[in-house]
Amino acid sequence: MFSVVVPGRPCLTDIVAIDSQPNGQATKFAFTIPLSTSLSDIVVFFLPGTTLPPNTGAAIYAQLPDPSTGQPSGFRFIGALADDKPSGIFTVRPPGSAPHRSEAEEEDDMLDEGGANGAATGVLTLGISIEEAQNIAPQLAALEMERPAGQTSMALVSQTVGQRQVSTKVLAQRIIGNAFNFLASFAENDKGQDTVPLKTFHNWWAKFERRIEADPTFLEREDPNA
Repeated sequence: MFSVVVPGRPCLTDIVAIDSQPNGQATKFAFTIPLSTSLSDIVVFFLPGTTLPPNTGAAIYAQLPDPSTGQPSGFRFIGALADDKPSGIFTVRPPGSAPHRSEAEEEDDMLDEGGANGAATGVLTLGISIEEAQNIAPQLAALEMERPAGQTSMALVSQTVGQRQVSTKVLAQRIIGNAFNFLASFAENDKGQDTVPLKTFHNWWAKFERRIEADPTFLEREDPNA
């Protein structure tokens, strides 16, 4: 259902369902991600064909090691996805938890991952929970209060069925395709794996948002690049 992109690493698809329902449809999932000093933001997106039940969203939580004990801390809400917002960039570290790092430092760490600078410092557990949209909304509002002024809102977009000109599946595929086409030209080969610098994800996201603001319907056209 979901995939995760960690800058400098292969795309993650090894999601684990952690609950079971009578109908066989799990509602809670988890990714386990080795931490490094450079890891602060991740991309989470729906895989093609993923559709959530009506009036629900995918709440996303991060569990980091306690800096004083090294033991897992509580899960912290970091954002949400929905059929109308099938992808997003999320900050996994709480505000003020780590010193500001320049893009050059982050890129150096990613290139050195597996060495001293990029050494793992624990494990990030990323939890994804299918919840009622009305229960997610207050958490998003609280999260917005923590965000610095000028950053993009993470509020879920609400659309009626009649407003949807293109299926959610097609929109998700076009968003992923847009990202892939942009990022592929910046890919670097590192030990047999294609990696992309962290700043390139931010550049794509900023460019994508500007395109949406200038032309909100461009993804609904048969050829979004037209």
